[in-house]
Amino acid sequence: MVKALQYKRFGQPEVLELVDLPSLEPKANEVSIIVSHVGLNPMDWAIMGHPEVAPNFGVKLPQTFAYDFAGQIDQIGAEVTDFKVGDRVFGTTMKGAATEQLIASTKEPGLYHTPDFIENDVASTLAVAGLTAAVALRKAHVKNGDTLLIGGAAGGVGIFAVQLAQLWGAKVIGTASDSTADFLKELGAEQVAYGEGLTDRLKGKGITAAIDLHSFESLNTALELGVKADKMSTVIMYPEPPAGVPTATGGEAIPSDMEMVLTAIGSHQLTVPIAAKFPINDYLEAVNLQMNRHTHGKIVLYF
Repeated sequence: MVKALQYKRFGQPEVLELVDLPSLEPKANEVSIIVSHVGLNPMDWAIMGHPEVAPNFGVKLPQTFAYDFAGQIDQIGAEVTDFKVGDRVFGTTMKGAATEQLIASTKEPGLYHTPDFIENDVASTLAVAGLTAAVALRKAHVKNGDTLLIGGAAGGVGIFAVQLAQLWGAKVIGTASDSTADFLKELGAEQVAYGEGLTDRLKGKGITAAIDLHSFESLNTALELGVKADKMSTVIMYPEPPAGVPTATGGEAIPSDMEMVLTAIGSHQLTVPIAAKFPINDYLEAVNLQMNRHTHGKIVLYF
């Protein structure tokens, strides 16, 4: 038997429970992964709390919680050639990641070899947030010389978007609370307080592109400042964003996106702050902390 964190009905974190599941054998093109770490993302609890959204992500109750993981392969199917027993791996799965044993297909995207220079806790945070940031930057057509406004810059996707945008040659201004100014400065971004008067605070800053990771405040502000919709993107899908602004999800990533993230980490041009780590038994504390949206960096569960 293996331990898994699941929900059998939709709702707040209280619907989560640890359950015992039978261990499984991988099929021909599958691998069995012993999961060590699970990276949390807002989509985890957003899907769990909104049954009207869940079908878009293939959720079928009972559902294993969370989507990002890192661990080590302990079994491989007869036709697997790209992975072997003992390989450290990370990735994302819509089956749910918070389980001691995860069966993953090698014929579908979402499974990656973990480089030696990346620890499992960091690896478990990369797939959803890193790829979403890359897609959001590409859809906003961010380029060298842009001044990019990022709404919710200190969050899980924001820490990737801030740093990757600078690698692309953009100057970054991020909305966040004043208490977050030093954190964003360490990442190379200028902080600006969100809320009433944002447009006035940004006048004269030369904003040329915008990505919103929290609400539509930054998009609406950028529109007021004359930025065109094709220089914006958002990860917020509901309600619909302003006309012409594309949405961005990690599922739209291309192989070079993850290569870019890993290369940037390996060359010390991108750091992944881990705000907190919790043992799996403390899942309620971890999820509630993540839901507060005031942590600086990623939150990780571990087995």
